[in-house]
Amino acid sequence: MNTFHNPPDEADAEFGPLPADRVQAIAQDMASAARLPGLSIAIATPDKVLYAGAFGYADLAERRRARPEDQFLWFSMTKIATATAAMQLHEKAILDLDAPIGTYLPDYRPHERFGHPTMRQLLTHTAGLANPLPVRWVRPEHQPPDPTWLSGIVRKHGTPSKAVGSRAAYSNIGYLLAGQVMEAASGQLVQECVQDLVLNPLGMTATGYEYDPEAPRAVGYVRMPLGLRPVLRRILPKGVVGARVGKYTSLNPFLVNGPAYGGLIGTAADASRLAAAHAAAAADHHPVLEQGAIEQMRTITVSSKRFDHGIGWFRRPADAARTPVFVEHYGTGGGFWNAMRIYPDDRLAMVAMANTTAAWNVDRLFTQLKNLRWA
Repeated sequence: MNTFHNPPDEADAEFGPLPADRVQAIAQDMASAARLPGLSIAIATPDKVLYAGAFGYADLAERRRARPEDQFLWFSMTKIATATAAMQLHEKAILDLDAPIGTYLPDYRPHERFGHPTMRQLLTHTAGLANPLPVRWVRPEHQPPDPTWLSGIVRKHGTPSKAVGSRAAYSNIGYLLAGQVMEAASGQLVQECVQDLVLNPLGMTATGYEYDPEAPRAVGYVRMPLGLRPVLRRILPKGVVGARVGKYTSLNPFLVNGPAYGGLIGTAADASRLAAAHAAAAADHHPVLEQGAIEQMRTITVSSKRFDHGIGWFRRPADAARTPVFVEHYGTGGGFWNAMRIYPDDRLAMVAMANTTAAWNVDRLFTQLKNLRWA
C-alpha cells in the first residue's frame, strides 16, 4: 500500500492526523471482498488533496504494487470534464447551451417528429438519443484514430429516437455530439478545450488523452473462465486482449475513441481535483467555474429509471433522500471500474479507481470513507 496526503494546516491541528490507517483497512477489506486486483483512492476538498492511496496490484503478471501515481482509463468520468468545459464556453458567450445544436452543426439533421436537441439537453441526457454499447469504441494504444469513426457513429445514432426534452436516458452519443458542438463553437478540438479550460487551471498535470510513457499505469483485467477468452477476443478489437494471469485476462493498453464521452486517462488524485472543484462553496476559490454554474451542474433536474441527472452529474433515484446529499459519476469499461462522488454540503470529493471490469460496491466504500473524520 502506498499513500500520500497533504499535512493538515495549523488551523486544523486540533483534528489530529488524517485517518490513513482507517482508509487502508476499509480499502483492503473492499478490495478483498470484490476481488479487485488493484484500487486507487483519492479524497479532496476544493483547497487540496487530503489523501491519495493505492492498494493491491497495478500489474499482476509483474507483481507490481499499485501506486497513487498509476494512470487509469477514466471512461465516462470524462463527461464531467467535458461538461465543465462546455459550461465555461457558455459563461464566455462562445456557446449557447440553449440553442439548437444545428446552430453550430449546420449539417445536423434533427428528427422531424421528435425534435431538435440543445446542448443543455445533450449534457443532461434529455436529447432523446440512443445509447449503443460502446464495447468496440477503442483501439490499441499505438494505433492511430480512424478519422471517419466519429462521423459514422453520429450519422447512424445521432438523430433522436424519442421525444427531445422528455425523461432522461443516459447516452454516450449525446456527449459525442456535445464534443462536436464545442469544437464548432470554439474552433478548437474538444481535447484542447478541456486541457485549456479544465485540466490546466486545476493543476491536473497527470491527466490527458493519451498515456504518459514516463508514468506508471494500471493494467486492466477481466476476471473470467479460460473458455471465454475466444469470445472476448471476438468482442474487442484486435490487439486489445492480453495474457492470462491466474483467473484474470489482462487487457493491453488501449485508447478510447471519442474523447468527449470517455477519453481521459489519469490518476485518482487528479480526478479528485476535478470533483472537488464541483464540491466548492461560495467562499472557495473558483479556478474553473463560478458558484452559480457549479450549482447548476450538480443540481439534479431530470429523472429517469436508472439515474436522475444534472449537467454531467447524476444520482440513482433510490439515493435522492439520503443524507448527506451527494451526486456522482461512474467511469466503467473494459478493464476498469471507477467512480467519483461529491458531498457539496461538506465540500468533500471522493474518487475510487479499480482495474477490474466487474461492478463492485463503490457506494459502500464511499459511505465508509465519508464516515471518517476529514480535516
